[in-house]
Amino acid sequence: MAPSPSRWFSPDAHADRRPFLLARNRIISAIRSWFAERDFLEVDCAALAVSPGNEAHLHGFATELIQPDGSTERRYLHTSPEFACKKLLAAGETRIFNLGHVWRNRERTLTHSPEFTMLEWYRAREDYETIIADTLALVRLAADVAGTRLFRWRGREADPLAEAEWLTVNDAFRVHAGVDLLSTIRPDGTADVQALAALSPVPFGKGESWSDIFSRILSEKVEPQLGNGRITVLYEYPSVEAALARTTARDRRVAERFELYACGVELANGFGELTDAEEQRRRFIAEMDVKEQTYGERYPIDEELLEALALMPPASGVALGMDRLIMLAAGATRIDQVLWTPVA
Repeated sequence: MAPSPSRWFSPDAHADRRPFLLARNRIISAIRSWFAERDFLEVDCAALAVSPGNEAHLHGFATELIQPDGSTERRYLHTSPEFACKKLLAAGETRIFNLGHVWRNRERTLTHSPEFTMLEWYRAREDYETIIADTLALVRLAADVAGTRLFRWRGREADPLAEAEWLTVNDAFRVHAGVDLLSTIRPDGTADVQALAALSPVPFGKGESWSDIFSRILSEKVEPQLGNGRITVLYEYPSVEAALARTTARDRRVAERFELYACGVELANGFGELTDAEEQRRRFIAEMDVKEQTYGERYPIDEELLEALALMPPASGVALGMDRLIMLAAGATRIDQVLWTPVA
């Protein structure tokens, strides 16, 4: 665990960080211009939400909304502006982006801050290959603005200008972990935990789920091999690991979800968006069942989101961790070096 940043406001510490912070401002300005040139609207989503998100291992910050009559209602700081952005797509917007702060609890490392800046954008009626291209273009733009031709982090290097490596999740598991992942997923998309347990090259605890074992293999065997030498686009995630993405037309076992890596660091996570409200509810309930079993709590479902999905056109969207991208582009070694005011 990374130590909490201390005395970042001392003149000497600020002088050391200031070049990274100025690079941050230049990169953000260039990204806003990039979106404006492509007819995107910048939106500003409210941070307080009915639900922080319904993924099992995502942890929100809870607070109370006090009404004028003194009654209280539970609210959360959003972990992503995704639900709000989808409501805007339902309302009729077609190309939008949100650049703002999000909050995630239980996350603090060299590449995690409990409060950080997320860039999230959506294209209505455009496929997710288009937003993958967007993501690669923005990574290259950040490198160009920062004046770097090579990302470096913890002894690894990646050329952001080189042609990206494209790997399906199944191929990544086969190459880097010796696991045929799709053989552990049934034709209907459900997972066979015993099949994956039999193939796992990493130890796991008694009673762990298919998703638990998947995550262990991914973090221990696969992720360290991604984004080395060049950017990696990891795509076609198993459907059971893509709660907000639609399944591919050719294979129900995999979904239109991708992640982008540089130097082993995840930079972005995107989807061909699921718009089936009934299926989305089922997935949210399944995720919250896992959360309750694992952590003893569950988050409410945002019913307005499910209403909006019925109105929402087909769309693709992606979330990019701005601070991580700036960290790599500017040559910083810790995320707090690129935050103007690090969290205490």
